[in-house]
Amino acid sequence: MSRRFTVQGTNNAFACAHCGAAVLPLQNGSVRNHCPECLHSLHVDILPGDRASDCHGVMEPVGVDQSSKKGWVILHRCRTCGYQGRNKAALDDPGQPDSWDALVALSRRARE
Repeated sequence: MSRRFTVQGTNNAFACAHCGAAVLPLQNGSVRNHCPECLHSLHVDILPGDRASDCHGVMEPVGVDQSSKKGWVILHRCRTCGYQGRNKAALDDPGQPDSWDALVALSRRARE
């Protein structure tokens, strides 16, 4: 199965299912799929950006990784089905960047 990224019609504002924060769409042409405050997400994709998953469970941030191509990447695990996914951090978004403090705290928790 090829991994294609679908942007059309998916870069929408939403309320975080974990903390309730109002989340704005990304302004850099990509798709925001996690809360910039608490870094939680929802299990809504089968392929990145397709919004085709029926699970809709809360995706908990469980770790971070650094990629030479993508920068900081948040590792998520679905609380409902256990699916694990990776999402690029949006630290450079001019409208609503991801919380650097939340990313650092997640990094510390992942090492413990």
